[in-house]
Amino acid sequence: MATSTLQLKTNYAVLDKIEPFYKGGKVQISTDENYIFCTCGTRVNVLEIATGKVIQRIEQDDQEDITSFTLSPDDEVLVTASRALLLKQWDWRESRCVRTWRAIHTSPVASMTFDPTSTLLATGGCDGTIKLWDVVKQYCTHNLKGSPGVVHLVQFHPDSALLQLFSSSMDCRIRVWDLRTSQCLCVLESHYSAVTSLAFTPDGSTLVSSGRDKICTVWDLKSKTPTRTVPVFEAVEAVVLLPQGADVSRIGVKNEGLHFITAGSRGVLRVWEASSGRCIFTQTLPTGHPTGKAESDDGDEHSFTCCHPLPSSSRVAAVTAEHNFLLYDLPSLTLQQQFVGYSDDILDVKFLGPEDSHIVVATNSPQLKVFELASSSCQILYGHTDTVLSLDVFRKGCMFASCAKDNSIRVWRLSPATGQVCCVAQGLGHVNAVGSISCSRMKESFVASGSQDYTVKVWELPESLRSKEGGGVEALTARVTEKGHDKDVNSVAVSPNDKLLASGSQDRTTKLWALADLSLLGVFRGHRRGVWCVQFSPVDQVLATSSADGSVKLWGLQDFSCLKTFEGHDASVLKVIFVNRGTQLLSSGSDGLVKLWTIKTNECVKTLEAHQDKVWGLHSSRKDDLMVTGSADSCITIWKDVTDAELEEEQAKQEDQILKQQELSNLLHEKKYLRALGLAISLNQPHTVLRVIKEIRGEEEGQEQLDRTVLKLRQDQKEALLGYCVVWNTNARNCQEAQAVIQALLRHLSPEQLLQCKGLRSALEGLLPYTERHFQRIGRLLQASMFLDYMWQHMRVTGQDSVAVQDEEMDRGLPLFVVDKQPSYSQAVMEEEESTEDTMGEEEDGASVDHGVGSAKKASMGTVGVSRGAKDAQEEEEEDPEEVEDDDSDVSAANKARVGGADGARQPEDSEEEEEEKEEEQKENVQPSPASEEEEEEGEEEQQRVRRDRRPRKCKTGEVDTRPAPRQTRASRRRR
Repeated sequence: MATSTLQLKTNYAVLDKIEPFYKGGKVQISTDENYIFCTCGTRVNVLEIATGKVIQRIEQDDQEDITSFTLSPDDEVLVTASRALLLKQWDWRESRCVRTWRAIHTSPVASMTFDPTSTLLATGGCDGTIKLWDVVKQYCTHNLKGSPGVVHLVQFHPDSALLQLFSSSMDCRIRVWDLRTSQCLCVLESHYSAVTSLAFTPDGSTLVSSGRDKICTVWDLKSKTPTRTVPVFEAVEAVVLLPQGADVSRIGVKNEGLHFITAGSRGVLRVWEASSGRCIFTQTLPTGHPTGKAESDDGDEHSFTCCHPLPSSSRVAAVTAEHNFLLYDLPSLTLQQQFVGYSDDILDVKFLGPEDSHIVVATNSPQLKVFELASSSCQILYGHTDTVLSLDVFRKGCMFASCAKDNSIRVWRLSPATGQVCCVAQGLGHVNAVGSISCSRMKESFVASGSQDYTVKVWELPESLRSKEGGGVEALTARVTEKGHDKDVNSVAVSPNDKLLASGSQDRTTKLWALADLSLLGVFRGHRRGVWCVQFSPVDQVLATSSADGSVKLWGLQDFSCLKTFEGHDASVLKVIFVNRGTQLLSSGSDGLVKLWTIKTNECVKTLEAHQDKVWGLHSSRKDDLMVTGSADSCITIWKDVTDAELEEEQAKQEDQILKQQELSNLLHEKKYLRALGLAISLNQPHTVLRVIKEIRGEEEGQEQLDRTVLKLRQDQKEALLGYCVVWNTNARNCQEAQAVIQALLRHLSPEQLLQCKGLRSALEGLLPYTERHFQRIGRLLQASMFLDYMWQHMRVTGQDSVAVQDEEMDRGLPLFVVDKQPSYSQAVMEEEESTEDTMGEEEDGASVDHGVGSAKKASMGTVGVSRGAKDAQEEEEEDPEEVEDDDSDVSAANKARVGGADGARQPEDSEEEEEEKEEEQKENVQPSPASEEEEEEGEEEQQRVRRDRRPRKCKTGEVDTRPAPRQTRASRRRR
């Protein structure tokens, strides 16, 4: 297969959509003649006449069908009535419901209208009652009873001062109600069938009524009597008065008398002269339109259902039973615009015109619809007598062919100058419905068709058709016919060189034919169910087929083998086409999906969703930048290739990202934190935002600066920042920044401002549990620090009060604990008693050895903790010799007590006395005493610690500890 260097398509976007907007019911045109209001199930659609687009969709919340609606004469108030017996007042420009109230009727409202002042609203119900409402003061003013059956027509007199209301119900009579007395003034009897419309003259003196009894009656309202009964020979659905003084001579009006237009079952507009009762003008039927009959049924599909005058623009609007809106120019009653309200199932759709300016659509009807994409205006083509099934367009785009269930094919031509389409040729020959058709690719020379009679035909086109603009319809003859399949032929396709023909059938096979004589070249077998579509590649010798088995297959034309299979649809694949010069495929299926495939990789690049039902129609434009799809949901979607646009957008985003990143770095370097924070939030970079906040908090008065910066952010930026804080708060490393931002928001924003933040509830739900966890962790750390502080406050330095030492050291700026490298002052005393201690140490057992080790540890801890305050105390002792002598005597007494204490295991009584003495000494140490007594007691304790430390100890190995004794201090040498 040929490779391509083209940029592969990646995505399509919806460019336009033609949707159904009217499925029957009431139609009303605004007073300014710019909008058409019509019902479509549960909603009222507002169609803009200039563009043909639906600009507003007013939908019921309760999903109940709308039974009636009306628009006030000032175009401000729209009131709807639903099957739920509710009346709703709407601001239709904003699709907002202003007021809802009960209709009081016991059955649904069938008709409603406003008075000329737009203040009174009249509703006629199926229960035979009429109720009037004051829309301004919002209360019911009248309840008129007396009409039998459904009140299907209510209308106010044009003179609001008269306060008269006209109504009609199932008894075929017209009642005139006086609103001052709430009584029926009179009953106008003339019709023998349902009255369909009323038309008043501008002065209000004359009334023209129409009915399905095929007559129109002219009434003199002063005398309440009929002045003329005009037989119109058709069921009339609407009557419109011609404006007086307007030039309407082109439709046969030659005097200034009363003239009116009727629209009814014949599907044509006719002009009548009221004084003589003559029809002076009949509208010409479109080409191919079936001729109306006087005896046609009321429900004929070509009949009119309503008609409205547009006096400001000199036009008349009519609605057909097929839900089509027709706008006629009043002086000549020629068609100006046409809108299709409902198309039923879309069976096929193709681009049409040299510039793909139109699309032609085959719906579930005998008519073809040609839409102009610019204005959505539609041209309806009549010719086929049964449902059109398939379409195909010639290469130049001005001619196309259609086939239908009437066993015929037709060739149509579009005039580029006028945009009008006409039928130029017709071919008859199939004995069953023609299901598919394909046009020649190189020249407009032939068409091929496949039918449900299992045959394939090739039709020659005469040379004269290429230049023919109109006139008669030429007959086509089949050049060759071949029975190709055992079941219905669903699809045929002509190769790009006009030499091959492929056909796909319900018998699960695809066959390749030579176009010259329809000789069979080969058969493609592999699908498990019927083949719906066949398509030739524009560049390769490859054929694509789609089947009801949900797969798309590529076949080689040389050996008829399957090259690739694409599977992804959940139901039948109804259509497949090549795009991007044969490198990619587009397929549509019964699942309502359109898929884009890359042939080289067998990959589904994109799945497009825009339909709710089977996608029967799929076609690509000549420039390969547009695609159109048609579905059984009555929607036509036009797609645009946005691959290049998305690529450019992505590149622009990357460039903009790089520029913003550089700007952010510059702002951080310049310490412009407000702009940096806002830029980081706009870039959606939470990590960068966190870095900015950390730098702000690192500055002097960081919290205050952070508060000022956060408060200057926009509301959306604050909301984004709050969302970031929720994430940061989950991590102990970043929780401080998150809490700082939250503190700034809570301290400076009022509760009302906080409630305006979007997503505040979810943010609080994410913040609370982690914040509680952080506070628990901080509480544990604080408890541990208080324990350390407690220990610190109760630790004392040897030689003097710990608090005094702490205060002194803190004042001097020196470390609180230092290691004393000088020898102890009691070294001499310890040397004298070494012999005694050695002897006693050898006699001790294992338990006393352990006790000695523990004492040594305590002594070592005490000796290491000698501070500069202890050295000062030693200097004071050296300066006072009397105190030194007292200390020596105390030391000797302590030595005796130490010697006696070493034999505690054999003298328990002495050890108990010693313990009592020690406890008394500890109590005395805790109690405050004079400075001299404290010094003496501390000196004695120090001597005891030194003696314990110098005592030889046995190690676990049984040897005597021979570590060197601490060096002697000057005080000890002096005492010695």
